[in-house]
Amino acid sequence: QVRLVESGGGLVQAGGSLRLSCAASGITFSINTVAWYRQAPGKQREFVAGISSTGTTNVVDSVKGRFTISRDTAKNTVYLQMNSLKPEDTAVYYCNTRMQWGQGTQVTVSS
Repeated sequence: QVRLVESGGGLVQAGGSLRLSCAASGITFSINTVAWYRQAPGKQREFVAGISSTGTTNVVDSVKGRFTISRDTAKNTVYLQMNSLKPEDTAVYYCNTRMQWGQGTQVTVSS
């Protein structure tokens, strides 16, 4: 059974940083593409960043230069380092792989 558990969200002031973690069981991240999505109130869930099995990463333009996705193979965990946070980054952030979703972690950025 696949289980994804996100953590690391919280309340931060604009300009601050957070690092989100997505820990997996029942699946090996290193041989799968893993992505972070987010959903703000009243908006559709949107792609934020992804990392392929080969380590290739990509991020949506709105977070380019501020967010970085990475993977720790030994810990079977994927991270999303978020710097220079803006109020518009406020959302629930979800981890996704092979059509499986975690429960999400709330990120709130105050102005």
